[in-house]
Amino acid sequence: MLFTKRNLGLYTAKAALAGVVARPATAAVLAAPTQKPILTISGKINVRNKGETAQFDRAMLESLGMTSFETTTPWYQGTARFDGVRMDRLMETVGAFGERVLAYALNDYSTELPISDFRKYNVLLALKRDGAYMPVRDKGPLFIIYPFDSDPELKHQRFYSRSAWQLARLTVS
Repeated sequence: MLFTKRNLGLYTAKAALAGVVARPATAAVLAAPTQKPILTISGKINVRNKGETAQFDRAMLESLGMTSFETTTPWYQGTARFDGVRMDRLMETVGAFGERVLAYALNDYSTELPISDFRKYNVLLALKRDGAYMPVRDKGPLFIIYPFDSDPELKHQRFYSRSAWQLARLTVS
């Protein structure tokens, strides 16, 4: 298929629905953080703001649109409410075109997540728990969290280990 300006947008929309990400020839630029960055994304991304990375401060993440859910977790007693940015939305923002994300915590813990999980399970990059920003000493400032109560399949060690708190970096591969 020959891509023209007119049919490229239609192709891109259809490809996105099919789970295929069209990679543009040039990388787009993301606005620079105005405060200290709390998240750096690298790897197979098309949208950057610092060298080969996309850096986000808290306000930038919140501007992507906040959502929330309540769930029980192995780490907190009772049900907790998490507010944050959907991981699939974050991946769209940076133009991710990989299949996996390596998540790295401040303490160098790392875990690998399939990007397909993000949309399938509505995975959240949480900034708040129970209405308050999470400090580093309480799994903050960022926490990748699954809505464990939404699907019995999620109440398994495989998904618990994909949750990463004190998140600092993501590498798309």
